[in-house]
Amino acid sequence: MSSVITLESVDFTWPDGRSVFTDLNLAFGPRRTGIVGRNGVGKTTFLNLASGELAPTAGVVRRHGDVAVLRQIGAGSSTARVRDLLGVAEELDRLDRIERGIASDADFESADWTLEQEVEAALLRMGLRKIDDRRLAGSLSGGELTRVNLAALLLTEPAAILLDEPTNNLDSAGRAAVAQLLAAWEGCAMVVSHDRDLLGRVDDIVELSGLGARSYGGAYDLYRSRRDAEAEAASRALDDAEKTLEKTRREAQLARERKARRDAAGRRAKARGDQPKIVLNARAGLAETTSGRLNTLAQRLETQARESLEAARSRVERTRGLALDLPPSGLALGKSVLVFDDVSFGWDGGRVMFDSLSFRMTGPERVAVAGANGSGKTTFVRLAIGDLKPDRGRVELGVRAVVLDQQVGLLHEADDLIANYRRLNPTADDRQAHAALARFLFRNTAALTPVRQLSGGERVRAGLACALMAPDPPRLIILDEPTNHMDVDSIEAIEDALLAYDGALIVISHDLKFLDAVGITRSLDLG
Repeated sequence: MSSVITLESVDFTWPDGRSVFTDLNLAFGPRRTGIVGRNGVGKTTFLNLASGELAPTAGVVRRHGDVAVLRQIGAGSSTARVRDLLGVAEELDRLDRIERGIASDADFESADWTLEQEVEAALLRMGLRKIDDRRLAGSLSGGELTRVNLAALLLTEPAAILLDEPTNNLDSAGRAAVAQLLAAWEGCAMVVSHDRDLLGRVDDIVELSGLGARSYGGAYDLYRSRRDAEAEAASRALDDAEKTLEKTRREAQLARERKARRDAAGRRAKARGDQPKIVLNARAGLAETTSGRLNTLAQRLETQARESLEAARSRVERTRGLALDLPPSGLALGKSVLVFDDVSFGWDGGRVMFDSLSFRMTGPERVAVAGANGSGKTTFVRLAIGDLKPDRGRVELGVRAVVLDQQVGLLHEADDLIANYRRLNPTADDRQAHAALARFLFRNTAALTPVRQLSGGERVRAGLACALMAPDPPRLIILDEPTNHMDVDSIEAIEDALLAYDGALIVISHDLKFLDAVGITRSLDLG
């Protein structure tokens, strides 16, 4: 199988001296490969090296054919149009001039008469049946932006596509479109993702870690079982090596103690003077020689044990995982949590989002708010917490609630994590703030990091720490796409914590595995 992208002895170090990768040797052919790893390990940097946007510090990256990249999608430009995002604005503008009768001879000579059909087919393939390619990108939702950028990949027909979190912000239909695109792709595809369903559809998994890159054949479930088995074996080997070193030290100490007792007996015999001097001197010389041999042997055995221990440690990446235990909320079973009573709401000059919506949540229920992109899920949350007022009807929030939105807007960008925690929890002191943040892996000086310096996944962890580890815990947690920027290990730790949480839960998520894992009991479908 010919390789489309090859990394040969690749190192990468940032200008400030931070090393990201050392001696990477990987080859990617016409297969679908999932790229996984913890937040901050360098997954996006890896894609940038593979695409050529970054040059390696050492080694070489070889590319055979064009490479197209789908970046993590942010807000759309206020002036760019859909056709600009598709990369065919000049060509479509030329066809527009021809249609309006204002074209030049050069327009006719350069016109691509099949382009409009190709654009329509690419947009349709990504589920954008009726979108106007003249529409401003700034008016698109996050899901629509992602689909437009995926359609742009289809138009370029590259040898390789590199996708960075392609299902973020997508509804179920959008996720299905990405999965279908990946399934039908016959070239090289590399996908950085935390989406376990999408990772279940790839041919290979490459895991990036502090130990480098490791390739696993098969999709996510096989990778996870193999990785868990390797981690267990490596942990056993490390335990054995630690025990061997301790045993070696203990035996060396026992030998020294026996030698010391014999030496003491010899000194007592010499002091009594009941043995010939020549015998005592011979014994003293022998004791000194034996002591030297014992020390040399002990040092050699301990050195060997230490080397074995270091080898075992090198196979076990020492990382501190999330192990969360949320404080009890104290929410009573019959307590009214949230009521929507015949609620209607519409934006000024815009379409009506809700008409006579009624919904009631009591006690520690777990509700998923479902619906396609643009159906009003975030509007529902803003109505629930009082940010918006209904045009008609009543909204009543009966308990203290915390919202973690997609931008983690409860955090102030310029402030460090300690300051953010104390602002959100004014009765807490610095010691309590450090303890709460440490539970979410922001230990010591990491808790003094300004929010603006955090990655997307780190922001989510920080927001969870500030919101959930409060002296007065919320009785309702509202999560808006909580898994969008978290690595898989962190997602699974959050799942375990939320499953044990005794308060009420409202979750907006298209991650069906996440919804199932946190014990959702019913769904409110907004269409």
